[in-house]
Amino acid sequence: MRCPFCGEADTQVKDSRPTEDGSAIRRRRFCSVCSQRFTTIERVQLRELTVVKSDQRRVAFDRDKLARSVRTALRKRPVDDERIERLVNGIVRQLEASGETDVKSSEIGERVMQTLKDVDTVAYVRFASVYRDFREAKDFEMFLDLMAPPSKPDAPSER
Repeated sequence: MRCPFCGEADTQVKDSRPTEDGSAIRRRRFCSVCSQRFTTIERVQLRELTVVKSDQRRVAFDRDKLARSVRTALRKRPVDDERIERLVNGIVRQLEASGETDVKSSEIGERVMQTLKDVDTVAYVRFASVYRDFREAKDFEMFLDLMAPPSKPDAPSER
């Protein structure tokens, strides 16, 4: 692993430990040339995923971009970092387990929305507002109306 500070190719691993959910290995490294320390994270990758955008462009899947968007939706919400990491790992595992190497961006967005809907409705609406490109307040109103459970007819009052 190259040192991010000086570019030296020969760095030493000083400490390795699994992350709390066991899905990755954190390695503390040391550069013998510039004496800097840094951390790397190693994850299992079942297959290389390619994202097919709506305009048919193809880009490499970026786990960090997915994690950033989930974290942004959950900002200032009562969901801890460990749970967010598990959510992102779950979405990535679902995508990798699908057996396809090409994944539509819309499929990723829908999986994120479904995950957020089950975790935090405010984050779900936040993500949907960007993903579905809400432009006006009425877009929010229509979306929230779809989320609301059907109302029961008023029961006759007892006298």
